[in-house]
Amino acid sequence: MNVADGNDYGLWSLVLINSAFFILFAASFFRPQTRQDWRTLGMFSAFVVALFTEMYGFPLTLYLLSGWLAERVPGVDFLAHDAGHLLEVLFGWKANPHFGPFHLLSNVFIIGGFWLLARAWPVHYAAQKAGALAHTGPYARIRHPQYAAFMLIMIGFLLQWPTLITAATFPILAATYIKLARREETEALSRFGELYRTYQRKVPGWFPLFSQR
Repeated sequence: MNVADGNDYGLWSLVLINSAFFILFAASFFRPQTRQDWRTLGMFSAFVVALFTEMYGFPLTLYLLSGWLAERVPGVDFLAHDAGHLLEVLFGWKANPHFGPFHLLSNVFIIGGFWLLARAWPVHYAAQKAGALAHTGPYARIRHPQYAAFMLIMIGFLLQWPTLITAATFPILAATYIKLARREETEALSRFGELYRTYQRKVPGWFPLFSQR
């Protein structure tokens, strides 16, 4: 598999441009302020760089799985860019993969994640500035909307362009976000006491509350 001879990879300028775009786009919604905020964004940034490196730079996953993929899906040119949409390829989607079911579903997750980030940040910022508990907007439905938003975006990218590295790092990043959320809750309990305990009882941590209380 001579990737250097393919026209669809080795496009390192696109790796840089796309990585910078999505990282800055996420930062514009998340607007990190604290050290923990920067850590959250940094982990997401590493995921994005790994993703676009395989998408446009070097297709490591396709290279490592080329033998197995050739046997399972014969006749597919895995040097072609569209073959990187592995879920569409493996499930036999013959049309343009950008209109495949997994790609369309990935768009829902990615757009939804950025929307959640955009809605959550003003509430979080206003609460921090006032020294109060964030409990309105998305925080009325879920206690950790910003961490949940990053996980939604990463799930979307995994559905769209799954790679071995991003698939391996996602559970690690998700576990780290959960750990950070628990640390924040410990700090909130120390600061707000019974007020935060009441909030915990009423609002779920990760899965949205849609019924109005």
